[in-house]
Amino acid sequence: MLINSISDLRKAFRHGPYAWPGGYPCYLLLSDGEALSFKGAKANRRLLIEALAEYQTNPHERSGWRPIALDVNWEESGLLCVHTGEAIESAYGEVTP
Repeated sequence: MLINSISDLRKAFRHGPYAWPGGYPCYLLLSDGEALSFKGAKANRRLLIEALAEYQTNPHERSGWRPIALDVNWEESGLLCVHTGEAIESAYGEVTP
């Protein structure tokens, strides 16, 4: 799901951290290529909204906080949240103890 507006971000938050159907783990992809877990996104909701608002008025804005997509972590077992440093669960990747 692409995120182009604050409305899209609200839809992503309502969607939640798991895809339905299937229960696959989701995360936000930021404009600088980093991954942000739902826990990290909730903690930084204000920064995400501000970055989207700035982008809407100035499309050349390069804030790394701008979310661009909601995605499923299919197999990347080493995907870490840029804010919390915690692993983002993967649907089919190796389970690490």
